[in-house]
Amino acid sequence: MIKEKFTFAEEVKPQAGGGWYLVPADKIVEVCKTLRDDYKFDCLSCLTGIDLVDYFEVVYHLFSYSEKKPLVLKVKLEKQSSTMPSVSAIWPSANWMEREVFDLLGIKFENHPDLRRIMLPEDWAGHPLQKSYKEPEEYCGMSTKR
Repeated sequence: MIKEKFTFAEEVKPQAGGGWYLVPADKIVEVCKTLRDDYKFDCLSCLTGIDLVDYFEVVYHLFSYSEKKPLVLKVKLEKQSSTMPSVSAIWPSANWMEREVFDLLGIKFENHPDLRRIMLPEDWAGHPLQKSYKEPEEYCGMSTKR
């Protein structure tokens, strides 16, 4: 289905579990809109990001209630250009999920309606889920040590 419609999507099948598709960042909106409109993937159940040391991955878990099918898409992002389009106009549930990925990993989502931190204070330095992150000794005079 996806490979026929989008020749640029690379299908990957891990040894255990189902397959997923690797989609270029600049094509994610086109792919997601088509999956929602033409293939009935009406639910974005999870959007998350992963720091894989050399690059980031943004992972989309989609579900079609009428077809009872899951689908996983992944986007590989180079760390120096960690910006990609938002899908919040396609699935409103992406709004807070993209904010969380931005807050914790620093990935920016273009055309997001309200891209700001969601878990940490606005003046927090850095993004805690990046492998290179170093936790500060204190924040606003309070120790961060546990």
